[in-house]
Amino acid sequence: MSGASPLYNTFARIPLTFERGEGVWLITDKGERYLDFAAGVAVNSLGHAHPHLVEALKGQAEKLWHVSNLYQVAGQERLAQRLTEVTFADKAFFSNSGAEALETAIKTARRYHYAKGHPEKIDIITFEGAFHGRTIATIAAGGQAKYMEGFGPKAPGFVQIPAGDIDLLKETVSDTTAALMIEPIQGEGGVRTVDKAFLQAMRTLCDELGLLLIFDEVQTGVGRTGTLFAYEQTGVAPDIMAIAKGIGGGFPVAACLATEEAASGMVPGVHGTTFGGNPLAMAVGNAVLDVVLADDFLDHIREVGLVFKQGLAELKDRYPGVIGEIRGEGLMLGIKANIPAAELAVAMREEKLLSVPAGDNVIRLLPPLTVTAEEAREGLARIGRAAEKLSAA
Repeated sequence: MSGASPLYNTFARIPLTFERGEGVWLITDKGERYLDFAAGVAVNSLGHAHPHLVEALKGQAEKLWHVSNLYQVAGQERLAQRLTEVTFADKAFFSNSGAEALETAIKTARRYHYAKGHPEKIDIITFEGAFHGRTIATIAAGGQAKYMEGFGPKAPGFVQIPAGDIDLLKETVSDTTAALMIEPIQGEGGVRTVDKAFLQAMRTLCDELGLLLIFDEVQTGVGRTGTLFAYEQTGVAPDIMAIAKGIGGGFPVAACLATEEAASGMVPGVHGTTFGGNPLAMAVGNAVLDVVLADDFLDHIREVGLVFKQGLAELKDRYPGVIGEIRGEGLMLGIKANIPAAELAVAMREEKLLSVPAGDNVIRLLPPLTVTAEEAREGLARIGRAAEKLSAA
């Protein structure tokens, strides 16, 4: 065997190995401390080694890990109850990843129309700049050529148009349309917020034509934007919603939430999962909700989000050659760079600050939701030093 890694060569990994984490900090195997404003791509919603999550996982690990969905899982009932109580939804299906939650959403929408006697209604209209996952179906839904190249024909049943043009949307809807699917804020696409009026027009169109509205809140959900879910800020409720990332706080947990009507076609035997909703995942998901649903937690996200927004606006004014635009809501923030975004990300990493790349020449800041105002200011100072070096260069 050669000296090359035995892993698939699908990630251009940064040469950093982290050994442990504490809150918003990650510590390498060499003892270097990094301020983590990547949070595992919006996954570590409560930071690293949060005591309540650690306790929940350890307590469950000593009892039961997996029984499968052949039996009732008490943690599923409890987590589903709590999620449906605080959202538009009546039903939940648990799985392991955002892509799986979106597959469930797509199947739920198609199956709804099939059960109503309209098997021809399979098309999902999606929007340019979207990212819905890496399965054969979800890369077709996302519609980005770079993710589809080399994987054979595009899965049928997905029609893509630019977001924001309601007249074009009305023209695109046909007799085979089942649903419209959108991220209220496009994460991978560059932290681009979809206009509320457009989302409201989508809801109206769905109601008029008997279509289903699917929101992808895999990245925006579970407090990330300052409300429990981003749809709460739009005046629109979807029929189906995919969530993942933050709900597990670092453990693989995902869910598809739906109204009773939208989920009516999903009957015994039509969908399944082996690992989804396992007792370990449910213990952690419930522990995350304990924290996120506590009094003042969402207020805290909005307050610290404001500290970031104001600080980033000042940096934009100070370093206009480097920073072009500030985007996002709550603790889902984007810096659109006036230089190659990768250069800014590297400069920030040299200041021991971690971020996440995105499309549209944007760097995402996705700190743990537990980040304090003081930690936010420390991060802003590091971004400032990085921008200053790049300006001087």
